[in-house]
Amino acid sequence: MAPGFQIRRPDGETAYSRAGSFKLDSQGRVVNSDGFPLEPEMTIPNDAVSITVGTDGTVSVLQAGNTAPQQVGQIQLANFPNPAGLSGQGAQSLSAHDGLRETPLPVRPGQGGLGGLSQGVLEISNVSVVEEMVNLITGQRAYEINSKAIQASDEMLQTAANLRR
Repeated sequence: MAPGFQIRRPDGETAYSRAGSFKLDSQGRVVNSDGFPLEPEMTIPNDAVSITVGTDGTVSVLQAGNTAPQQVGQIQLANFPNPAGLSGQGAQSLSAHDGLRETPLPVRPGQGGLGGLSQGVLEISNVSVVEEMVNLITGQRAYEINSKAIQASDEMLQTAANLRR
């Protein structure tokens, strides 16, 4: 997994996710689509007219009656030296299992060779379903052909063994 967002699950544990579709809950906290708050927790004031997320993860709001935006938080990413130490927990989240020796490194977006954040943009999958289905069918056909070749070879060897008797 490339760097991901830190999410606090209801049990208090920290989970990690690449799903960056966030919204506000009834208390003004920034939460993911499942309602789990972003870590570090950030609250948007009720009178916010607009919210801006910078490429470096800085979250600013423009409040009613003000002309200048005010910073309300900083989105941090978690980078894992060993992504194999993560296990899926459902709900688009991963957690570090007990065998993970390294702890995630908190990183600001855009630093340490990492990409920045883009407001209003979601990352899409890099997998083409059609291409993968074609590859699956091709592999299945190759398996069938090899299976038939082995079966024909086995039958020829059996016939040759019967001729010697």
